[in-house]
Amino acid sequence: MNILITTQGAYGLRIVENIKKRGPSDWKIDSVSIPLNLPYIIDAPEEHVPESLPQVDLIIFLSESQNAPQLIPDLIPLTGAKGVIVPIENSSWMSLGLKGQVKEELDRMGVGSVFPKNFCTLTDKTFGYGDRAETYECEIISQFAQHFGSPEFRIHVNPETNIIEDIEVVRCSPCGSTYHGVEKTIGKHVDEALPSAGLICMQFPCLASMAMEQIDKGLYNTLMHLSGQIFNERMLPHLEPYLSEKV
Repeated sequence: MNILITTQGAYGLRIVENIKKRGPSDWKIDSVSIPLNLPYIIDAPEEHVPESLPQVDLIIFLSESQNAPQLIPDLIPLTGAKGVIVPIENSSWMSLGLKGQVKEELDRMGVGSVFPKNFCTLTDKTFGYGDRAETYECEIISQFAQHFGSPEFRIHVNPETNIIEDIEVVRCSPCGSTYHGVEKTIGKHVDEALPSAGLICMQFPCLASMAMEQIDKGLYNTLMHLSGQIFNERMLPHLEPYLSEKV
């Protein structure tokens, strides 16, 4: 798979590094930077993207401004991409109106797209959290999400001591915090692993916003705390049989 990752400042650099480090060996990862200072309405997109871009299967668009997503449809004819992932780690960077506009344009071009809020909610079939999760059908995005997105584990717990002896990462969060959380969780008793594992994950540090907002029906929190909650929720089924008190 050929992937182009666009960044717009420091936020996306660690994601690029992690995907390059931990993605399959036959993936080809290119990255380009777009300016932070963009006009409110972009009339000449060619002035803000590189003149030459590689032909790719997938674009991962990591923006840090509310104006940048306007460029997404213009990248399609330049790259030939068949799928686009637009993570929302800060709601101020992607309004609902702009999201709908971009998705409509990509649909019209026959390009699959997902807008995971946040990036570590992505699976090979869905994106988003709780009742706000959405399904999608795009094989290119699904292939990527088999490796990066909502954390997945294989966990070995000693049944006599209830100590976590080993954790294999099956699917990693795009920023790499999963490996940080796993490293600090191995060796813990199951009773102390949760919710501390999610807190450790957030302290990587998490790249998501600390602004309070409605995440799901009846759930108000920050996207940063959501990342830790997701980490705990993904570990819970593996640890629950060994907990002293059932959740």
